[in-house]
Amino acid sequence: MNSQLSMPLAEFLRPKNIKDIVGQQHILGDGQSLRVAVDSGNLPSMILWGPPGVGKTTIARVIADNVDAQFISLSAVLSGVKEIRESVAKAQFVSEQKNKKTILFVDEVHRFNKSQQDAFLPHIESGLIIFIGATTENPSFEVNSALLSRCQTYVLKSLSSEELTDIINKVLQEYKKITVDNLSREMILVYANGDARRLINLLEMLVNTFEPDLSGDITSELVEKIISDKVRKFDKGGEQFYDQISAMHKSVRGSNPDASVYWLLRMIDGGADPLYLARRIIRISIEDVGLADPKAQTIALEAYQIFERLGYPEGELALVNAILYLALAPKSNASYMAYNEVKGFISKHEQFDVPLHLRNAPTKLMESLDYGKNYRYAHNEPDAYAAGVKYFPNEMGQVNFYKPTNRGLEIKIKEKLEYLKSLDDSFVNNQDKK
Repeated sequence: MNSQLSMPLAEFLRPKNIKDIVGQQHILGDGQSLRVAVDSGNLPSMILWGPPGVGKTTIARVIADNVDAQFISLSAVLSGVKEIRESVAKAQFVSEQKNKKTILFVDEVHRFNKSQQDAFLPHIESGLIIFIGATTENPSFEVNSALLSRCQTYVLKSLSSEELTDIINKVLQEYKKITVDNLSREMILVYANGDARRLINLLEMLVNTFEPDLSGDITSELVEKIISDKVRKFDKGGEQFYDQISAMHKSVRGSNPDASVYWLLRMIDGGADPLYLARRIIRISIEDVGLADPKAQTIALEAYQIFERLGYPEGELALVNAILYLALAPKSNASYMAYNEVKGFISKHEQFDVPLHLRNAPTKLMESLDYGKNYRYAHNEPDAYAAGVKYFPNEMGQVNFYKPTNRGLEIKIKEKLEYLKSLDDSFVNNQDKK
């Protein structure tokens, strides 16, 4: 029996030495910056910044093996100050008792807040830990400047087709009775899209179809089937993914909380990406509830953030709360309709100039050209409303895109707009009498 069958393919393929790592040769090749640091043993603390599946965790593990250091791994999604303190205590013990370095690897470091990131600073400065943070987000925006200044940032790149092909060839060396034709290879590479983890997971699923004798041909038809099954793997009842999404969306729109939760949990139970569902819930709050209940959008967004922080199973309850709130909220698609109407209007009509009275006049030349002339500052007017002022281009006149409903907060909004229109009408009538 082949040795790889006793462990996941990704773990079996994980490199043990720097030279075995596929990709990232701009920092790991002979004479390159990170390779020199590893070979010399003079490692800086660092940030590894790059897209998913390009080897951030692998590089950190290989570095620890190469410098004979204790390796501690934390996930910023699942860890907090308690785990940070425990890791520091382990580093102190190994340093004092074994005179050994500790590499503290933090995956998705951008998810730690400022105080959590600050907790690493004294231990980096003292040399107790060599800090390696991994992030898919721009560290300039997502990592504290204090932590960033103490780390060397290395930018990792998506793997090229040639580099991904190297991985495919390594797999086929282990499964010598399995073949892959050229079209299938191309489909696999397109699906992987520079992500080694995505590639390896797909290869493992393909290989598993040939158990127990592990022999056969990987064809384009098989690749297409596996990719389709992978995309819709949660769909245990036979329906298409977007049919279930549609059912959840329409159940919320139809104010049926029970069906809304049913479709949500059915997809989660089958393995659908909860963050995709969370994004869809946010979309529903904007499209179908809108300004009838603006709080719905906040609750939907918070549910997304809670799931990001807590994951399973606690995060699921936040999604359930959000979907129930949306189902029970007053409904309005007025803002969504206004959005579509304005976009359509802009695409079909001439782009007129901004009226002079609405333009800023930061220079004397602009002022001499009547920029800002006769502009009425709303806060200086009764009710903070400059009745009769026109805000559209002169060639257009007033156009009503947003039409509030008689539901929820939009009842008040509609009353407010009607009141403001009465002020405009009164202003115009008074001007006509002069």
